[in-house]
Amino acid sequence: MLLGCIADDFTGATDLANMLVRGGMRTVQTIGVPAGEADSAALQADAVVVALKSRTIAPEEAVAQSLAALKWLQAHGCKQFYFKYCSTFDSTPRGNIGPVIDALMDALDCNFTIACPAFPKNGRTIFRGYLFVGDVPLNESGMKDHPLTPMTDANLVRVLQAQTKRKVGLVRYDTVSDGATAIGERIAALRRDGVAMAVVDAVSDADLHAIGEACADLPLITAGSGVALGLPANFRRAGLLKHESHAAQLPRVAGAAAVVSGSCSTATNAQVAEWQKGRPAFRIDALELSANPGLVEDALRWARERVDREPVLIYATSTPEQVKAVQARLGVEQAGALVENALADIALGLVQTGVRKLVVAGGETSGAVVGRLGVTSLRIGPQIDPGVPWTVSEGATQMGEPVALALKSGNFGTVDFFAKALSKLA
Repeated sequence: MLLGCIADDFTGATDLANMLVRGGMRTVQTIGVPAGEADSAALQADAVVVALKSRTIAPEEAVAQSLAALKWLQAHGCKQFYFKYCSTFDSTPRGNIGPVIDALMDALDCNFTIACPAFPKNGRTIFRGYLFVGDVPLNESGMKDHPLTPMTDANLVRVLQAQTKRKVGLVRYDTVSDGATAIGERIAALRRDGVAMAVVDAVSDADLHAIGEACADLPLITAGSGVALGLPANFRRAGLLKHESHAAQLPRVAGAAAVVSGSCSTATNAQVAEWQKGRPAFRIDALELSANPGLVEDALRWARERVDREPVLIYATSTPEQVKAVQARLGVEQAGALVENALADIALGLVQTGVRKLVVAGGETSGAVVGRLGVTSLRIGPQIDPGVPWTVSEGATQMGEPVALALKSGNFGTVDFFAKALSKLA
């Protein structure tokens, strides 16, 4: 294995793996740190992405899980390491991005790394250190209303500096636009000045390729998925990798199809609304769920009557105002756990009913679902939309059969994403 990756949520992991597969790297995603001996698929891959559910847990626990993943990847011979977080830099003043980077740098005896969540194809760009979502700064986007990690500052240097004692600097766009050599020279200058982490501007895929090339010799890269575009070429230049033209090929999976949505992002709300224009959908209301645990079985009964004829959607997606009202009644953590567990139970029930093609919207929801299904690793397949590929489970699941999964970050995908995803496996 050449590249060892640690992702702080499950949809982010598939996003990163998708980038590497597009670059011709055979890539496997594991669900958590593998226990015991890795399966043969992981050991034969060029890159392995360890998917954690560490974005919103206590920083100390996020650090412990990330270090365990690093230790496993080191033991299997990885030559470079990548910490992947969200393209909207989801975190709080306590972390978890800064504390995890600090811990990984300490463990690798690494004195410099970059921070670059840019993903221009999905509207995430960085200029003068400020992160933009589409045409607006991060703090003016829907992320300002995120129920767990509300982002109120678009200045990434300032956000990251609040999470680490190491000195944070900036590689500005006027340097990035001059290419990999200029970026490397700027990194060398920052290191001489005692900077240990540098936010790097990027507004295009060409910038990401240049950044990736400039980081070829860094032991640790921290970023969204975008910088991974430039990494496969580094391994080819070093003679360590041949392009694998069939890296995204998946086995065919037959069976019924369904969508489970827990994300409350602006994009997912629009996707749910689009699906409901003529397709069957069942809403899980969090307040009703808290008073009526039987709502899960009601949803499954409803789905069983329809899923053999057409795909169905079961969703807890709500507007920011609805989310705040639920949190005020139930508490932030209790509301989140209640919905995640219910959707995970529903996903398992759907698979037991015969669903073998499952689209899941939301990072926290995806983590809960793959855990409940007993998925231990995923083979990464073709891209549906930027940042979202189809995957197929490897190894045993609760049903003992492969399940095709599209794990979608809440903010990703076109408005018709759900139908588009299912059409690609038709």
